[in-house]
Amino acid sequence: MITRYAWPAVIMLAGIGFMALIIAMGPESNRQSLPPSIPEVGVMSAEPQTLRLSVHAHGTVVPRTESNLVSEVAGRVVAVSPAMVSGGFFAKGEVLVEIERTDHEVAFEQSQARLASARSMLSNAEKALRRQEDLQTSQFASESQYDDALNRLAIARAELREAEALAVRSERDLERTRLLAPYDGRVRTERVDLGQFIARGESIAGLYAIDFAEVRLPVHDRDLAFLPLSLAKSGDVGGGDLPKVTLRAEFGGGMQSWEAHIVRTEGELDPRTRMVNLIARMESPYEPSDGAQPLVVGLFVDAEILGREYEDIVVVPQAALHEGGLVHIVDDDDRLRMRAVDVLRVTDGMAYLKSGIRRDERISLSSLDAAVDGQQVRPLDSAQLQDAE
Repeated sequence: MITRYAWPAVIMLAGIGFMALIIAMGPESNRQSLPPSIPEVGVMSAEPQTLRLSVHAHGTVVPRTESNLVSEVAGRVVAVSPAMVSGGFFAKGEVLVEIERTDHEVAFEQSQARLASARSMLSNAEKALRRQEDLQTSQFASESQYDDALNRLAIARAELREAEALAVRSERDLERTRLLAPYDGRVRTERVDLGQFIARGESIAGLYAIDFAEVRLPVHDRDLAFLPLSLAKSGDVGGGDLPKVTLRAEFGGGMQSWEAHIVRTEGELDPRTRMVNLIARMESPYEPSDGAQPLVVGLFVDAEILGREYEDIVVVPQAALHEGGLVHIVDDDDRLRMRAVDVLRVTDGMAYLKSGIRRDERISLSSLDAAVDGQQVRPLDSAQLQDAE
């Protein structure tokens, strides 16, 4: 007789036996292995080409020559040129400011009178010395009289030199009452008005020349390798041909461009930024050709500096260049091959390869996890890759 404590065990054993019977009577399953997955990769065909690399920089337009207009004489301003306003243009030799001449004319006349007097005194001293020499020859003159004549001649000569110097200075002061433009230029600032009294040495205007405009362009030292420049003392910038620069800026309601040239380098390297400053220069910036806007001082511009020309360069997206300077090539059997390449430059998301790739070889543009040499892939060109995505 089964006790009430044994019934649970009997029920459990019966359930296990029933499950075993169902499994034994069920159909057998056929296990099949799945075929390995072949990854798809985008590819491009290698096309070596001749390229002229460029370096990009930016800077602010400044004048090549800048100076302060300073009065060299004191006096009251009696005339001011219409060009003497901020932004006014003037020509070399143009009278910009006139200072009252009366006092300087008086000083000039006084210096001329003193000069005439000194010349007369010198003439008399020379005559007196000749008389003393004649008397000394006939032994009628004493040594002291002869010495006095020599001394008076020396004094007369010294006074003449002083009078001549004063005459030159007074003449120049008279000329300096008219302040002339030192070059063709433009007024940056002016601090003079009609009737104003100005002192000697007072700055009355800031001027700059308009024959050339310059832009200071900071370039990283690693980019100097792509430019025909030299920092050596005997180095010739551009080897005779000045590197061309295209300057661009949003100005005058549209995008403007100007042609300039690199004329020199600032030889000092900034130790913090590793930058070297190149100086681009444009001739006659306020007289541009083809109706373009002038290259005005103070304008911020982007610059593209044309560099050296290289042959047989293969350009690929930077993503196709893998760690260690490797590129994945897809061979004729659609297998990946790891290829070491010589990288010329990596910039703006593109890699420029000097060697290691042959024409028409297929370069993988896809990054595969744990890619191995010889791995089977399914190559897709750009159109197929877009359809697959």
